[in-house]
Amino acid sequence: MGDIIELKALFAGERREQASRPLLDWPRLEQLGLDEGERAGRLAGIGGSDANIILSGDRDRILALWREKRGEAEGPDLGANLAVMLGCWTEPFNRLWYEKLTGQRVDRLAVALTCPTNPWRRCTLDGYIVDSDTIWEAKHSNAFAKAEEVLERYMPQLQHNMALARVERAILSVIFGNHKYELFEVASDWVYQIELLQAEVDFWDCVQTGREPVPAVPPTPPKPIGVREVCLEGNNAWAAAAADWLANRDAARLHASATNELKQLVEPDVARAFGHGIEARRSKAGAITIRELGQ
Repeated sequence: MGDIIELKALFAGERREQASRPLLDWPRLEQLGLDEGERAGRLAGIGGSDANIILSGDRDRILALWREKRGEAEGPDLGANLAVMLGCWTEPFNRLWYEKLTGQRVDRLAVALTCPTNPWRRCTLDGYIVDSDTIWEAKHSNAFAKAEEVLERYMPQLQHNMALARVERAILSVIFGNHKYELFEVASDWVYQIELLQAEVDFWDCVQTGREPVPAVPPTPPKPIGVREVCLEGNNAWAAAAADWLANRDAARLHASATNELKQLVEPDVARAFGHGIEARRSKAGAITIRELGQ
């Protein structure tokens, strides 16, 4: 009985200690959605996520967006959309993970931009990398999505945002489920951006006039530039091959050195040299191949 009383006192003390600790600065769900001003701004123009819909080729999604912009229908309740809310929730971690892997700092979070020529073209950047004059966009995709499909899906948003920010580069930083992270560097493509602008101009005219929009033919998305950076810490095949590579790299260097020395020992007029279990054969083109005897 005395032990039970002591445990209750211990747990009570822990609860008092926890109550006195400051709460982590972690967003609440109601903080992740759009506020009234942001919802009004969404109706007043075309943003980057709208560009994804306009070039999706999906008639139903385009018509739903058109009705929303005209005020004829309520927009989707993104606060009840798990994928959207999870992406908002993990965006700070996505940014920190990108900074950890690359050493690049992401600044100017949630900066809103407006096109000076077409004020109805707007965007809100997830971030901006000052050192490379690059915009940064975070996404949290499902674990089974293909990288090329994710890149194609968000290409309109990347090109839309680059056009408004007047930069030549964008980074798409993607978490796939909970097991893979990839980043893509995309160049500004003025041909793609012209076709995107034409589609957006036509869509906005439909919003203003009430004319029903017709899905535009999506332009061919540009390829990412450079080399993709992929974290494969959770990939078992990569882990096994990496372990073999590390364990045998000294032997590989010794093998390469021995191969080079053996080739130098084969005189120019010798077509075949052999001994001690190996042979070296010279081809008609002069290349020497070394292999084990009997193979």
